[in-house]
Amino acid sequence: MHIREILEKHKISFSFEFFPPKTEKGSEALFKTISELVPLNPAYVSVTYGAGGSSRDLTHDLIVKIQNQTNLTVVSHLTCVGSTKEEIHNILSRYKENNIMNIMALRGDPPAGESKFKKVEGGFEYACELVEFIKKHFPYMGIGVAGYPEGHPETPNRIKEMDNLKRKVDAGADYICTQLFFDNNDFYDFRERCEIAGIHVPIIAGIMPVTSIKGMYKMAELALGTRIPAKLQRALLRAEDDSYVEKVGIHWATQQVYDLIDNGVKGIHFYTLNQSKATREIYASIGISNSESLNK
Repeated sequence: MHIREILEKHKISFSFEFFPPKTEKGSEALFKTISELVPLNPAYVSVTYGAGGSSRDLTHDLIVKIQNQTNLTVVSHLTCVGSTKEEIHNILSRYKENNIMNIMALRGDPPAGESKFKKVEGGFEYACELVEFIKKHFPYMGIGVAGYPEGHPETPNRIKEMDNLKRKVDAGADYICTQLFFDNNDFYDFRERCEIAGIHVPIIAGIMPVTSIKGMYKMAELALGTRIPAKLQRALLRAEDDSYVEKVGIHWATQQVYDLIDNGVKGIHFYTLNQSKATREIYASIGISNSESLNK
């Protein structure tokens, strides 16, 4: 189903994100996680993208396997990193052959060891160019793009940043999914700035509970610009060990979800890190056994 139809159908959509494991053992663990999350009836799931030959194939194989074995609607991430337009076209053609019809179009982070994104010869420099390309050559595909409630780390000019986001939407994006955040006020301000900029597609809130101290520091590194509020930091650092850190992190994320629902969020995207426990506990804490309960 096209992502636009999915979002129109759901008053509030809950969705999950996975990443491609690099080992057979990791793949088995992921499908155990997926089997535990399928009963929650997500509106869709997404799979992150590995640039480069082998990682790219892992992404493709995982997406096809999930779609064939679960009947879940899968959104595939696709980045500009290391790919020419011809290679991107070939990837999209393979998705079309396997009935993968929804794409999260991203510029992508610089490869490991590099500080700045570099366009490859014959490739794309910006995500809006990738969106335009998909819309031109695969017009029936649904397209999502990324948003940054606390600002893109490479664009300190917040007005210019919204102009860049609007270009992606005007190029054909059907929805925006945000980077993770821990203070809902940042999301509400972002949503309002989108409205001021004339951006009117659905905005999906990205949520990821902190489940370990190591994970907290890793989040700060991977999601540059994301602010961990002092109140949350104090609570996490006060916890006796990671089992209590996990409880604190899940409780904080649950309160975020409650508040987002009460304030009319269009959807929530859970960054699962290929684990099911935190997401299942959030569902239980807000009093639902599956996503359809949100749309009654």
